[in-house]
Amino acid sequence: MQHVRHLPKKNRQKNRGSVAFILGLLATAGIAIGADDWGRTMHGSAIAPLPVHIAHQPLPARGLNAQDWQNAAVAWTYFEDHFQPQTGFVNSIEGYPSATLWDQGSYLLALMAAQGLGVIDRERFLARSEAFLSGLERLPLFEGRLPNKAYDTRSLKMVDYTNKPVADGIGWSALDVARMLMALRVFEINEPAYGPRVRVLLEKWDLAAMTEAGRLWGATRRNGVTEYHQEGRIGYEQYGARAAALWGLDVLEASTARPILQWENVSGVDVAVDRRRSASFGAITPVLSEPYLLQAFEIGLNTEGQLLASQLYAAQEARHRATGEITMVSEDHIDQAPHFLYSAVFSNGRSWSVVDEDGEAHDALRTVSLKASFGWDALYDTEYTNQTLQTLQNLASESGWMAGRYELDDRPNTALTLNTNAVVLEALHYKHKGPLLQ
Repeated sequence: MQHVRHLPKKNRQKNRGSVAFILGLLATAGIAIGADDWGRTMHGSAIAPLPVHIAHQPLPARGLNAQDWQNAAVAWTYFEDHFQPQTGFVNSIEGYPSATLWDQGSYLLALMAAQGLGVIDRERFLARSEAFLSGLERLPLFEGRLPNKAYDTRSLKMVDYTNKPVADGIGWSALDVARMLMALRVFEINEPAYGPRVRVLLEKWDLAAMTEAGRLWGATRRNGVTEYHQEGRIGYEQYGARAAALWGLDVLEASTARPILQWENVSGVDVAVDRRRSASFGAITPVLSEPYLLQAFEIGLNTEGQLLASQLYAAQEARHRATGEITMVSEDHIDQAPHFLYSAVFSNGRSWSVVDEDGEAHDALRTVSLKASFGWDALYDTEYTNQTLQTLQNLASESGWMAGRYELDDRPNTALTLNTNAVVLEALHYKHKGPLLQ
């Protein structure tokens, strides 16, 4: 096969999201740049200073109230209603039988959280775990190396972003694989009897292919050529690096945000943003809640993560004080075109920007993210997070939690997704017992 080592910036991999609902489902968290661009930007760069004071500290486990237990039960209904018993996988979006490895990593983590909360019993947990591992063991790999970017959840066939079978696959996302690595590490530690089986599975994956020079690298198949590219932006890159490091991969350069960090004042709060601008790299740079929350709930935040998360949360609360608008931002599917958006604290040179994967602004479609609201409340439990959750209780449905509500007119964002409900379960588990990996 023909291979190209570096991907030119104008032919970058797409982000998580798309102009079509089904593409939004399958896009990856990774933002790709070419190695030459990376070298020019990082050459001679200074390490950003980190302030000492952390205003908001992650809270320890503190138990759940009656409403929390009801909220957890609602979240689990998504995984009952969208489970594919023939493969052990779960659909990423209501009514659409397709998924990425990121989504299935979210499912495995949600499964562990649900057992930890007592939402499901041990017997059901083991049955689901067996089905899921069997599905992973049957996955065809892109070029025989790593899982493809997307699979049909009914057949486990490699597919493209329209869920059309593609025999050779379309590439891999290093961040998607990293999320699965996080889930499998937590799983094997919590369930040591499965350890040998997990190790045998991963021996078939060429994990070294997803790292180079201490950073995460993805692959994209275009016109018969496989191109490789650096993946990740601030927050997501550090999450993926911590996950990969749990399996001994060389991701030292990606594990800290300091080489690519600069401070930007947003609503009176200094927020860490990615200085790799879209104008230079042809990729958006959203700064939002999710990667910090996932780190907290799964393995705990390190000192750098605690600082960056604290400032990110503080900016959202500050915007609420200044405008009266409840502000909780993350990446989310929405129930209208363009169907997937990044509601960010900062992106592409603008504060409080709402962008699609191509950087087009959609500020009128800003949503209050339900998963971000559950997440920050579990992490900090402030008066503001409590107030926010109360305003979103009407988003519970018979098949899980809806994704949020629109800021402009308070309409519900009725999109039902795996990741929204997984984060709810992880957040409640953190509140009840602490991180999944102890």
